[in-house]
Amino acid sequence: MKRTVIIGAGSWGTALAALWAKDGRPISIWGNNPDRIARVQETRENADYLPGLRLPNNVRATPSLDDCTEADLIVFVTPSTALREIATRVRNAGAKNSIMLLSCTKGIEHGSGMRMSEILSEIFPSNPIAVLSGPNLAVEVVRGLPTATVIGSANENYAIELQRFLGSEHFRIYTSDDVVSIELGGALKNVFAIAAGVSDGLGLGDNAKAALITRALAELLRLGKRMGGNERTFYGLSGVGDLIATCFSKHSRNRRVGERLGRAETLAQIRADMKMVAEGSPTAKSAFECARRLEEETPIIDQIYAILYERKPLLLAMQELLGRDPKAERL
Repeated sequence: MKRTVIIGAGSWGTALAALWAKDGRPISIWGNNPDRIARVQETRENADYLPGLRLPNNVRATPSLDDCTEADLIVFVTPSTALREIATRVRNAGAKNSIMLLSCTKGIEHGSGMRMSEILSEIFPSNPIAVLSGPNLAVEVVRGLPTATVIGSANENYAIELQRFLGSEHFRIYTSDDVVSIELGGALKNVFAIAAGVSDGLGLGDNAKAALITRALAELLRLGKRMGGNERTFYGLSGVGDLIATCFSKHSRNRRVGERLGRAETLAQIRADMKMVAEGSPTAKSAFECARRLEEETPIIDQIYAILYERKPLLLAMQELLGRDPKAERL
């Protein structure tokens, strides 16, 4: 592999472009906003998402999907709700069957309950596909701080090839063949991060937050296994690792959404201020749908769904969580 195209010019897509461009390889980063992309190309900075980061000259910002036809690797870093539409546009632009596809998008599709790699497999039935997830905060990656992640593919050779091509001293990549668990861990943790942020915003303290995150892990295990995941993988980087980083970090946009909700801001106010997508919001709806379809008990997901989509008062939601019947602890 030589030429990489990154689809999605948000903070994570920009961070990956800067990271992988360090060895001089040609990288194109595509965005859906032509004016913003033109500014990035001219100034070498994506000021809306990662201000202060200067992109190397071998990174080309483009509003055209034609670059995909010459790529060896296409990396999808779009919002989950836009992946199907944008992936279809990439296919229609003439992407070849030999191009490897890597999904860095975290989410579950509304209605269908499909994971991101399933959507890509439906649109690109002949292309090799892998997924990437883990405790990877964009602002720390661009600072060169040590980061670990996991790449999963049903074909072990694809995962190993990407590990060699994309890994570095400060971006340590592990491999796995458990695509389902990697994607579910990366998607569901965003919902629990909103809950952790609500706890912070309400000032409930570290004891309550620790208990909440521990029970979130139990919920992730229950629902994740019912959706086809493997318990052992959820204890890894895309599961426990991602849950820790997203629920505790000041850089976590999903935790920040929850914190602002806990401080009595409305979801409309928060969305109006944020330039980045907080995936926990759409994923809460998808996870709620999946849990009802599978008849699985998900009290934390249920309450976050009710807060976001049914305007349930936060204090009432927290009281209902705390007021559940006592039971034996089981993971």
